[in-house]
Amino acid sequence: MIIGVISDTHGLLRPEAVGALAGAELILHAGDIGDPTLLVRLAEIAPVRAVRGNNDVGAWADDLPLVDIVAAAGVRIHMLHDVAGLDAGAAARADAVVAGHSHRARMDVRDGVLYFNPGSAGPRRFKLPISVGRLRVVRGRISGEIIEL
Repeated sequence: MIIGVISDTHGLLRPEAVGALAGAELILHAGDIGDPTLLVRLAEIAPVRAVRGNNDVGAWADDLPLVDIVAAAGVRIHMLHDVAGLDAGAAARADAVVAGHSHRARMDVRDGVLYFNPGSAGPRRFKLPISVGRLRVVRGRISGEIIEL
């Protein structure tokens, strides 16, 4: 299974991000969406699961969870916007933790759990790269890839 991961769009869905997410069977948005129509556009590619970021405000954002536990292809993904708010016990029960917020792409494994931040796909912040991510689940094992746009 291919899972597209995007975060910190802040209302901007770049054509390059759409292209990088093409072929995904599921898309995870790790918050700071900025505009609810962006989720509708992503849903044209694949089903979308999203969490609320610290900049997602208004009635539309009230319906978004702060945390989502995504079960997909035999793995459990704990998704939230800011990894600083992660409960250690929840992380221990997950195969992967997906978060955004920092605008810095990062991927590492700690205690057998994949920690994955796709970086920011929205407006450029400082000189950080623009990126999205892809998770692959094969036979119950999850791996990730950062895609610079």
